Amino acid sequence: MPLNQENMTSIEKRVAMSLSAIFASRMLGLFMILPIFAVIAKDLDGFSPTLAGLAIGVYGLTQAVFQIPLSMLSDHIGRKPVIIGGLIIFVIGSVVAALSDSITGVIVGRALQGSGAIAGTIMALAADLTREEHRIKVMAFIGMSIGLSFALAMVLAPILHGWVGLNGIFWITAILALLGIVVAKFWVPTPVLSRFHRDAEVELSWFRQAFADPQLLRLDAGIFILHFILISMFIVMPGILSDQLGFALEQHWQLYLPALFFGALTMVPFIILAEKKQKIKQVLIGAITILTFSQLGLPWFTDSLVGSAIVLWLFFSAFNLLEASMPSLVAKLAPAAHKGTAMGAYSTSQFLGIFLGGLTGGTLSEFYGVNGVMIFNVVLLIIWAGLAITMKKPHFFTSYLLNVGEVTEKEAQNIIKGLSQVTGVVDVTVIVEDGVAYLKIDKQKVNMDELHRFAVAED
Repeated sequence: MPLNQENMTSIEKRVAMSLSAIFASRMLGLFMILPIFAVIAKDLDGFSPTLAGLAIGVYGLTQAVFQIPLSMLSDHIGRKPVIIGGLIIFVIGSVVAALSDSITGVIVGRALQGSGAIAGTIMALAADLTREEHRIKVMAFIGMSIGLSFALAMVLAPILHGWVGLNGIFWITAILALLGIVVAKFWVPTPVLSRFHRDAEVELSWFRQAFADPQLLRLDAGIFILHFILISMFIVMPGILSDQLGFALEQHWQLYLPALFFGALTMVPFIILAEKKQKIKQVLIGAITILTFSQLGLPWFTDSLVGSAIVLWLFFSAFNLLEASMPSLVAKLAPAAHKGTAMGAYSTSQFLGIFLGGLTGGTLSEFYGVNGVMIFNVVLLIIWAGLAITMKKPHFFTSYLLNVGEVTEKEAQNIIKGLSQVTGVVDVTVIVEDGVAYLKIDKQKVNMDELHRFAVAED
């Protein structure tokens, strides 16, 4: 059994913190224009609501296009060169946007920002640098940094705009990416060996199956709709606050901060209910319902700041709950040996939702106003609710990786036979080339000491 099984090493903690810092600095820059751009874009040459929506969402398209190819490239030339190269592209895109006084220039800059699509490569590097037993912890730490960067962007963007304007925000975004390069170069450890990780990377040979699985496809559709609605809502929400209510843009954070804070508090008991009481399907359906009410409230309940605050609180409560719980569902439903591919399909759907949410939301707001955006979003949510209601109740099994070392095919079959007899192990696959056993386990029943009899000792 490996030594210090329960504790992360100092290197693993450093990996978690450094990669989270890179992720957060990059995502902060991408999110920063979301709560303000629909209002301030009116001062740019060539403005139209449709093009403003495209500028907000276009990075999702280039992320979807380049994330998997860049991750595959990192398997051949190394993780850190791809990460640093992606951050350099991100810096260039930020500078292009900062120097632009037209909506077209901002669109080009945002597209370039998304082209530095390094999320998958960061996850692969995290897998290179961590033991299988602690990989989920590191991934969760990185995921938390994304949520924090979103919350910070929502609060900081209106304030920063009052200080430095739109161009200044893009310059700050470029500086954050430069800091990310420094972190990647000097703080992130360099792996001795980079190899393919089925739990963190995409297998092209299984990608089609990931989209063909009816249960996983429901989640892909859900995350697409969730981020479509996020972007389309914030194409109209800043204008409601500024134009209809006369609430100065620089003060919008005063609504966003409490809405985010109380939204986060609201979701906590439901996360516990979903995981501890195994009510995740019911919680998912409830959150979709609350999200629907928030969209219905866009044109009807925002005739006052109190009404706007209620709409935002409902939205962020449901959004945070869904954003936090759905990746867990992917992990529960995907085969343990193909979780990386399932998450790749899920992420691709998310980025496409961002892109089409911007483009469609901008177009609808231009020709049909807030009501057009609201009606379209509600229709999508009704479709999602139908998909969620017909979803099979998920088994509450956990993906787990076990390092079994170099084994022959015959030894792998013996390990599979032995692990299958361990109480609480419900599925096991051993990939000889990886030297890893990919398992689904019932954490309430499994005997971890018995499980780790099959693991190789680590230095």
